[in-house]
Amino acid sequence: MLTKRLEMVFQNAAGKNVTIAVPEPKGTLTAAEVKTAMAGILAGNYFQTAGGDLAAVVSARITSRDTSDLAVK
Repeated sequence: MLTKRLEMVFQNAAGKNVTIAVPEPKGTLTAAEVKTAMAGILAGNYFQTAGGDLAAVVSARITSRDTSDLAVK
């Protein structure tokens, strides 16, 4: 089974990277849409971390993982 996930990486007030992951993003997602969403997350101050509020956008990526179950019984 192939699964995808959007990973948005931010820097918090302490200078540490924090990743927010969204499982199964829509297939037509664009970089512009992700950039807008990340700016909205920063502006809305929706998340706090042990290192304080999110302070800056670092990067974003879509990762894919292919998993195959094995019959071992």
